[in-house]
Amino acid sequence: MKKKIGSKKDGSPAQLIDARIEELEDWRGEMLSRLRALIKQADPEVVEEWKWRGVPVWSHNGLICTGETYKTIVKLTFFKGASLKDSSGLFNSGLDGNARRAIDFHEGEAIDEDAFRALIRAAVSLNESP
Repeated sequence: MKKKIGSKKDGSPAQLIDARIEELEDWRGEMLSRLRALIKQADPEVVEEWKWRGVPVWSHNGLICTGETYKTIVKLTFFKGASLKDSSGLFNSGLDGNARRAIDFHEGEAIDEDAFRALIRAAVSLNESP
């Protein structure tokens, strides 16, 4: 049985996220890895964090989003998603929330990479605004 990762003693946030991706051993790890790369492309200054006993978190002047993995989805929850313009309609979960919005990615689903990067940049801009 594989050791579950998640303790801060296990390494830096980047190392913990690497380990989570590797531990998944299926499409969810590949999806999380791809989304992580797109986040870093959209915002090269993004900070990776490891919070709440094992949740990858990306921030820049405030929280941007989490990257959670479940049995059938990879969920990116944007902390201020309700305040973001989502003209491409990426948000497909948590649409009734007052603050958060999420994107549920399913196996085999394509990512609109340009729209996703734009959404990340919009979240960073919102964090930087007064």
